[in-house]
Amino acid sequence: MKRCLIFLIGIWISVASMANENLFPLITNIPNRETISLNGDWDYIVDRYETGYYDYRLKPSRWGFFNDQKPRNQSDMVEYSFEASPKMFIPRDWNSSDRELKYYEGTVWFRKTFDFSPVENERYFLYFGAVNYEALVYLNGEYLGSHKGGFTPFNFEVTGKLKTGHNFIVVKVDNTRHADGVPTVNTDWWNYGGITRDVMIVKEPNTFIRDYNISLSEGKYNEISGWVQLEGPNRNASVTITISELGKEATVVPDENGRGSFALKAKPKLWSPENPRQYEITFSADGKILKEKIAFRHIKAVGNQIYLNGKPIFLRGISIHEEAPFRAGRFSNAAEARTLLSWAKEMNANFVRLAHYPHNEYMVREAEKMGLLVWSEIPVYWTIHFTNEETLQNAKNQLEEMIMRDKNRGAIMIWSLANETPVSEERNQFLNQLVKHARGIDDSRLISMAMEKDYHDPFTPSIKDPLMDVVDVISFNSYIGWYDGLPDKCAKMNWQLPDNKPIIISEFGGGAKQGFHGERNQRWTEEFQEDLYVQSVAMFDKMNLAGTCPWILMDFKSPRRLLPNIQDGWNRKGLVSNDGIKKKAFFIMKQWYEKKQ
Repeated sequence: MKRCLIFLIGIWISVASMANENLFPLITNIPNRETISLNGDWDYIVDRYETGYYDYRLKPSRWGFFNDQKPRNQSDMVEYSFEASPKMFIPRDWNSSDRELKYYEGTVWFRKTFDFSPVENERYFLYFGAVNYEALVYLNGEYLGSHKGGFTPFNFEVTGKLKTGHNFIVVKVDNTRHADGVPTVNTDWWNYGGITRDVMIVKEPNTFIRDYNISLSEGKYNEISGWVQLEGPNRNASVTITISELGKEATVVPDENGRGSFALKAKPKLWSPENPRQYEITFSADGKILKEKIAFRHIKAVGNQIYLNGKPIFLRGISIHEEAPFRAGRFSNAAEARTLLSWAKEMNANFVRLAHYPHNEYMVREAEKMGLLVWSEIPVYWTIHFTNEETLQNAKNQLEEMIMRDKNRGAIMIWSLANETPVSEERNQFLNQLVKHARGIDDSRLISMAMEKDYHDPFTPSIKDPLMDVVDVISFNSYIGWYDGLPDKCAKMNWQLPDNKPIIISEFGGGAKQGFHGERNQRWTEEFQEDLYVQSVAMFDKMNLAGTCPWILMDFKSPRRLLPNIQDGWNRKGLVSNDGIKKKAFFIMKQWYEKKQ
């Protein structure tokens, strides 16, 4: 597998322009830059009829809520007021913040006021970690641009647009589901709307390091290489890369486009789940220093095994949704990420599948610190419109934003491009284009997607998906014993699987209401789920697998799950309840993974 993490400013803009407007190329490593947080209380107006955007002829109105208009006198008519409206703490989803908005899908306007003092020769960027699903962004009444996709970051340059003194940002957020969206209208998780991740102003000098990539050179353990990308008038300014712990330093002089490559001889200690070693890297350009902690490792697939740092590894996985522990809603901070990941570690996992969309950056960074390998995925889920060119461009854009944000996270081993998509010629072409696009950006990682099994006969399952020949790792979801027969069916399976590529069971399991007990053949009890896991891992012991990934770590909200007194709007397949209580099946996986260590 050749290493090919390339500079994509031209491609990024051309793709993004079809779904987004006026975006500045993504600035990376935001947690280690100089920023001003805009988190906190924002005023919000629920706008079910889009009154704040359209006039009565359904044409965009010049009197929209983005103007934050105030009555000029007591006779003036203004039919909205951010000042008189409620406040919501951002980042947060509105469904869990306001009881009246639990099921709401549509438009909500958010406003943030703040004082600012721009400094000469400084550049400023307005950064959003994520907004679900479509965001129209305004600064001081001026339209900045838009972004579609609820799980990836975006930013606008606001140099010259911020004023000395009072400023206000207004964001029109719309989480309406669309058939041609990514994801589409049909999902199995809560459509949490809002500004769900951090908002901040990024401060940089006129010329600054916007992006970079650094890793071990392909196939080498004694060379570190990468590239840097400068933005600004002095794009030829030299950039120094220093790894003090290794006593190494390299200097790069970028080309006229601001891009420069480097390589230096060094032999770092390798990152692994047993030893999650990171090295602090310092980048210096035009008097500005940027630091980042980097994990160095090699990952590859050879035959039917996955190798980490030249040694075969069995992936002891668990799937996770971005659902906050102990409460409903999206999690939005490092502490909640650590809680979820600590449960995975307690279960003896060395691998997490972050389903079914790119998770908060806190999650990826904390996983790397804690020694957990990561599968990161875009929400090409179920019944995507595979014949729609705009849907494809939307998926490509989300894929790029995911990769560009997280390409320096050594813990990430798999880019996943889809989940349970029905096989068709149109689907195959769509996903083939995504595979090519991902490898065109970064082929230093493995490519996979969660497929579905087929049957030759009732007890002979196999995989017939033609994309098996395209991916690096064959992954599929299998609910034998839950949607497919009862748990004792597991013992009767005669699997016929290819042996030329690694195979991961990307989902398996079944539901149980924590605290509901009964016979092991009584569905929804902890005993039924426990027995299902006992039977499943016994079946896996007879298969030649590279890893398993139960569905799912913790119960999560889903409007599809309607059974009263059991589901009540929750998918109950978690091994941990939404209150943080471990079910009996959790300990089956913990024991089995201990044997697999």
